[in-house]
Amino acid sequence: QVQLVESGGGLVQPGGSLRLSCAASGSIFSVNAMGWYRQAPGKERELVAIVTTAGSTNYVESVKGRFTVSRDHPKNTVYLQMNSLKPEDTAVYYCYARIRPRWTNTALNDYWGQGTQVTVSS
Repeated sequence: QVQLVESGGGLVQPGGSLRLSCAASGSIFSVNAMGWYRQAPGKERELVAIVTTAGSTNYVESVKGRFTVSRDHPKNTVYLQMNSLKPEDTAVYYCYARIRPRWTNTALNDYWGQGTQVTVSS
């Protein structure tokens, strides 16, 4: 009963920008963290950026200075602004959320979006 709905992926030229959005909905008690992972062909899924309820952010080194993750807490929505995109950013991007659902007292569960393709190519 918790869903993550993503939008914003697509094809972009090197140096271009995209903005990904992800909204969490359902039987949510609280959201501990939201962010983005990505997986390129033949590679392990890696953390791209994440933000906690306290506002702390973490980025993979390769996107620092280019990507910005932010949250709209009342809407349970996370964004990833991607600037100066490079071909090596090409991957399926997955929204991630760590959520305490209403049916548990203390547990935190991990939820994933369906993934959205980001392709950076000239």
